[in-house]
Amino acid sequence: MIEPLFEHPLTLAGFETRALELEGHGPPLVLLHGFSDSADTWRLVLDRLARRGQRALALDLPGFAAAAPLDRDRPVLEQLDAFTSAAIRHVGARPVVAGNSLGGVCALRAAGRTDRPLRGIVPIAPAGLDMPRWFGVIERDPLVRFLLRSPLPLPTVAVRSVVGEAYRQLAFARPRAAAREVVAGFTTHFADRRAVAGYLDVGRRLLPELADCLRLADVRVPVLLIWGDRDRMVSHRSAQRVLEALPETTCELLEGVGHCPQVEAPARVTELLLEFLAAPARRAA
Repeated sequence: MIEPLFEHPLTLAGFETRALELEGHGPPLVLLHGFSDSADTWRLVLDRLARRGQRALALDLPGFAAAAPLDRDRPVLEQLDAFTSAAIRHVGARPVVAGNSLGGVCALRAAGRTDRPLRGIVPIAPAGLDMPRWFGVIERDPLVRFLLRSPLPLPTVAVRSVVGEAYRQLAFARPRAAAREVVAGFTTHFADRRAVAGYLDVGRRLLPELADCLRLADVRVPVLLIWGDRDRMVSHRSAQRVLEALPETTCELLEGVGHCPQVEAPARVTELLLEFLAAPARRAA
């Protein structure tokens, strides 16, 4: 039986958000997206998890997609930490938190806290391990610069087209092979230039916070690190820092994959997540 995917509103830590949820069975899996992305980035993985009857919850992070905006008077990561903790409380039990890019930062920070017990974490190309050059790559992209500087008003279809092409070029190892529905899902929440400028503003606020945001020595749960070997946004060489701090970490380097393995290699990512979820039970057996 294939589990149905429910899309519904949810309020976590005072933030209204949008959830994509599989009720399923097994240890819960919380899925967090990256900068300027949305819960939709997990749809291909969720489709495969549904066929396996796995319980999962993907969320729009505050400040992105359909979620409520961030409070400008509070640090961004502090707010994302509160949201992640609320998501962990919401699913109950001891979940696995998996996150791509900025979502990977949230997962690593959640694992360093003792107030919310976790089964494990799966950071996927996490953004906070090295100098945060990923934002410079986005801001200097010629398509993004054109979008922001064009003297003419641009209709939504044009904004989404430009954003979609920038997404292809930056996030994928093979830009032209990116599935149309994946690109369309990413651009859904870019209605106009103001949305693009708003995300870039969040990025500028994030940069100084990301410079020294992780305390890897505090992580006391199993870690599965996933990275694409053709990631243009965050170099997979950053994985060495995790492996040095947490030598029992499992690291999977996916060949021919860029910054978002969940959309370029969803079958492999799904299998890795399911194997990781089952690992404690196998060890006990």
